[in-house]
Amino acid sequence: MSKLTAIVLAAGQGTRMKSSLSKALQPMCGKPLLEFVVEAALEAGADEAVVVVGHQREAVTEQLARAFGERVRTAVQDVQRGTGHAVQCALAALNSGTHSVLILCGDTPLLRALDLRALVSARDVGNLELAMLTCRVADPTGYGRVLREAGRIIGIREHRDATEEERRNEEINPGVFCSRLDFLRGALANLSPNNEQGELYLTDIVTAAAKVSEVRGVAAPSETLAGVNDRAQLAAAEEAMHVRIADRWRREGVTIRSGVKIDAGVVLECDATLEHGVVLRGKTHIGARAFIDVGCVLEDVLVGAGAKLLPYSVCSRSTLGEAARVGPFSHVRPDTAIGPEAHVGNFVETKNTVLHRGAKANHLAYLGDGEIGEGANVGAGTIFCNYDGFQKHKTTIGPRAFIGSDSQLVAPVTVGEGAYVATGTTVTKDVPADALALSRTHQENKLGYAARLRARLLAKAKRG
Repeated sequence: MSKLTAIVLAAGQGTRMKSSLSKALQPMCGKPLLEFVVEAALEAGADEAVVVVGHQREAVTEQLARAFGERVRTAVQDVQRGTGHAVQCALAALNSGTHSVLILCGDTPLLRALDLRALVSARDVGNLELAMLTCRVADPTGYGRVLREAGRIIGIREHRDATEEERRNEEINPGVFCSRLDFLRGALANLSPNNEQGELYLTDIVTAAAKVSEVRGVAAPSETLAGVNDRAQLAAAEEAMHVRIADRWRREGVTIRSGVKIDAGVVLECDATLEHGVVLRGKTHIGARAFIDVGCVLEDVLVGAGAKLLPYSVCSRSTLGEAARVGPFSHVRPDTAIGPEAHVGNFVETKNTVLHRGAKANHLAYLGDGEIGEGANVGAGTIFCNYDGFQKHKTTIGPRAFIGSDSQLVAPVTVGEGAYVATGTTVTKDVPADALALSRTHQENKLGYAARLRARLLAKAKRG
């Protein structure tokens, strides 16, 4: 069976990024820029992809292996001798059975699979040696121009090699081709560095193809073909991708207000609502009918069906159960599991803590390294004293226990089922089930003393 293989050119350093990180690995919407290009090729029908790497090749190769496994391999371009040379470097890595090749640039993350499918179809249906995407832009400065004669594509002229008349042409080459492999091998073998840069231009294969058959041009929107060369272009591409991602989920039945930022790896279920300014990162999964209010930031969080996050809550690497309620202004730190119908409220911070079904901590608490039983209540100002300066220790609160406000639980400690901890208590030893823990100093009221105290303090202030 004949195969379609994608060749993705990603060997460059991307010096205009002014970054120690390779351009291919620059983050965009939660993943490296290069991954969007590879995904588009695979979604368009490529059986596999060969990515041409150079700068930071080990890091790029490792990232591709994590993301795509064996469907993507790499080929090395040690010396940058042009785009034609880069494709030559990839040929040896192609598996047997490859009949057609998609050639893409690794810095075009907005490339759409539907445009690639149209390109592949145009080459296949016409049984052509080569087809290419084209587009028109208002300012073509810097782009290679598509040359036509009587409407037929006859070649591409790079901007620096073009005449003034050719530079007025607004139809450009975005660098996306589909070619029959046998033709491509021969055309690449005949490339010559006869140009201002002394490089092997991939675009010269267009002239070679036009001499033996039609070169089909497939028009695509210019905004989807834009390359990313600096941070400003990266920001613009990310903004466009955020809009694309949000609109996709809106069509799937999710309510998404303005200003929401959703990473590419996020999953949303029907009837979820994201209010203004929500940011969802990583592998976050929002369940059906969940409500995420204004300004919440979630990273790698599983939110159960019908859960509600109130404004400006921050959650990471945690699980929120069905109908759970979090916020406002809560901080749910990694390895927290908030059970079904459990509540974590105003200015409560959790870390590595489990709240079972219906447990509540509604106000001003720190719950670190703990387990809170079903239906238990943790009062305002409670602190789990979990760190002794060297190790973390666990606090366990039994089902239906009640922890009074402003209590300190010095771990390791267990409060039994149904027990009460009185307000202001410091718990240093286990509390049995159904017991009352009470730890307070004796209160003494000195009648009439307040007036004398005020007078003394006022006199001292005047002397000072």
